[in-house]
Amino acid sequence: MTKRRVGNLVVKDLKKRSKKGLELAKQILLEEKMEQPELHDALMHYIANWDEFTHPGLFSMAYEAVGGDPDEGLQAQAAIIMFTAAFDIQDDILDESKEKHKIPTVYGKFGDEIALLLGNAFMIEGFKLFANSITTLPKEKQRNAIELLQKLLFEVGNAHALELGLKGSKNITPNEYLKITRLKAASLEADMYFGALFGGAKEADLSVLARIGRILGVLATLRDDMIDVFDIEELRQRIAVQDLPLPLIFAMNEQKVEKTAMELISKQKLTESAVATLVDLTMESKPAAELKNSMRLLIDEGLDLSSKLSEAKLQSKIQALLKFMLEDL
Repeated sequence: MTKRRVGNLVVKDLKKRSKKGLELAKQILLEEKMEQPELHDALMHYIANWDEFTHPGLFSMAYEAVGGDPDEGLQAQAAIIMFTAAFDIQDDILDESKEKHKIPTVYGKFGDEIALLLGNAFMIEGFKLFANSITTLPKEKQRNAIELLQKLLFEVGNAHALELGLKGSKNITPNEYLKITRLKAASLEADMYFGALFGGAKEADLSVLARIGRILGVLATLRDDMIDVFDIEELRQRIAVQDLPLPLIFAMNEQKVEKTAMELISKQKLTESAVATLVDLTMESKPAAELKNSMRLLIDEGLDLSSKLSEAKLQSKIQALLKFMLEDL
């Protein structure tokens, strides 16, 4: 089976796993009365283009990996989806992202105030759903679940705060960006930890799936950054807000690459030929090669951990997802 075929199957599986949870999240939010017309329109706009599948898909995968039926955890899955949406909307404000995949973001169409209010609504609704979901757990596990959720969400928040503080800085080190990447990965750790927790996992399986989630989080962020080097529109946007993709920052540690790259990105309009040059400079640099090697090591660690899971079918799917993280890069 080709790599592309494997990647398509991975995405198809995650989308299938997310469908019911996403529909529940949409239904719950549509039942809320948003009396301000523009805020209501912003909600309808977001829902019409809402196709989140990574986070709820991983939640479902971890739930099933410990022997649970994911359909029994739809409320918790919907809560995860709402947390993801809240951070997504906030990210667009911070990054000044007016479009994604040629569709206006809430920030781009309605402005930062409406986007902020809508993000808050998603977060509040998510916490309410999560609180309702944990009542099915023993008292001690309920307390631990709340504490861990707080810890992991704060890690994600700290990542964005640190990233914001680095914008415009000319002395950013790769290690600073890697720290942010590891903190951002807390969101995927949460997906897999809570999927396993609600699925009735034993402590050993919880630890394994949480670590796999963190690994996937790091890999997914690095993969997205690598893809952004190839995407002219995304690269233009990131240059405009002084948020360069991590592989390019790594490559610019080489003096020759830095000189040429700075000349290209400082131009008023980034051309396709300039992007092609940046791609070549990035992917042929030693630091970028080392970054890809670090990703391979993380994939190997994840594959080793996944072999400890008892559900052979899910073990295979998690391994396919890990291997997918370097596809076409």
